[in-house]
Amino acid sequence: MTIRFGTDGWRALMSEDFSVENVKICAQAVCNFMSDRGMGQNGLIIGYDTRLNSEIFAKTVAEVATGNQIPVVLCEKPCPTPVLSYNLVLRECGAGVVITASHNSKEWNGFKFKPSYGGSASPEITSEIETYISDIEDSEQIPTMPIASAEKIGLLEKIDPEPTYLNHIAELVNLTRIRNAGLNIAVDSMHGAGSKYFTKLIEGGTSRVVEIRDEYNPNFPNMIQPEPIEKNLKPLKDFIEGSNFDVGLATDGDGDRLGLLDENGNYISTLQAFALICKHLLENLEMKGPIIKSITMTNVINKLGELHEVDVIDTPVGFKYLGPVMMEENAIAAGEESGGYGFNGHIPERDGLLSGLMILDLMSITQLNPSDLLEELEDLVGVYHYDRHDIEFEEQDREEKLLQIADAKFESVGGLKVVSTDNRDGLKLNLEENAWALIRISGTEPLIRIYSEASTADQVEKIIAICSKIFE
Repeated sequence: MTIRFGTDGWRALMSEDFSVENVKICAQAVCNFMSDRGMGQNGLIIGYDTRLNSEIFAKTVAEVATGNQIPVVLCEKPCPTPVLSYNLVLRECGAGVVITASHNSKEWNGFKFKPSYGGSASPEITSEIETYISDIEDSEQIPTMPIASAEKIGLLEKIDPEPTYLNHIAELVNLTRIRNAGLNIAVDSMHGAGSKYFTKLIEGGTSRVVEIRDEYNPNFPNMIQPEPIEKNLKPLKDFIEGSNFDVGLATDGDGDRLGLLDENGNYISTLQAFALICKHLLENLEMKGPIIKSITMTNVINKLGELHEVDVIDTPVGFKYLGPVMMEENAIAAGEESGGYGFNGHIPERDGLLSGLMILDLMSITQLNPSDLLEELEDLVGVYHYDRHDIEFEEQDREEKLLQIADAKFESVGGLKVVSTDNRDGLKLNLEENAWALIRISGTEPLIRIYSEASTADQVEKIIAICSKIFE
């Protein structure tokens, strides 16, 4: 098989390609990469999520790294990806690996590589690692060392990464204000690695946190996948309806994405959530600086940028693109449609936990519930509707689908003229009336994703239906 790093690492089905043998190959490639760049002596930090056998795969990476005489810091329990990334930067490790398939369904697992800055690896880095993988598959033997032996000689250290992360977050958000705001907060951890973090961060004041689906469960029951989008959040919606909760927060399998429900259990889209957060940073926290967004993110951010005279820069999808630009521009925030948002002063990476705290801080300052905050935003910038439609395909047909997208031609869509196009990541159609559509292939799953934003829900539905026809 060919191990290929997508939008954020390598992911594969555990019943097929995600095996101990292939994880060893990836681990050896990382060791070769680190050694050739002189980073081996700084060590490799390794974390994992709550999926079936994730701990075993993480220990496999540790055995390979120590077999290569690279010092290892191994997390002793499941941890969210942003928690691992922060500890990577704090400890000044050479690199990090997280065993997680993030929001994919239970059948999948993944191998995320984190460079020393704690963000997603750039395409240049992953391409180099893939070259090492090819060489190893052809010829190289992979040395390993048992965990106990490495620990005995001081080559491996086990840590709880949680306390240092919690202390750092307390420096980025006014937790005292949130704790004493009297908020009733419902949290859905989706059986993932983010379980109990909100409770530990907020407990001790008048605000109350109640978590559901907070026990680790590799089967992720009663959901299609641990992705905090509307179709997977019915248990949280049911929990909030008819209660006195002020807000619902949800995190995905590895805690780097946020889902948001209002006080009535209504879903607030990931685009609206990021717009609310950016408005909070600009207005309430009086931050000044560029905002980075993926091409799938709402044009509301552009309007907020104009109002506050800050630059808005867009990139292809994935924090492997957003993160580097975020660092280069010293941006105050970066966000993508998947519900992943990053913040200045933290790691250049998604953090669903910090994102949730930003929403809570916004509510604490304004004393408004989410539906009122959304209405206030719409009064300022106008009403926008958004949706995404996914089409499954067979992995062997990926090149064919890419060609279909490349060959597609549109002069107008849904009665709106195409003003300009963007081919950096699939085909984006910038339409009249500040509307847009995007057709692209997922970098992590065999899915065609079709996105649209427009002034009415009917218009969005019509645009998506027309774009979908190129695959019929």
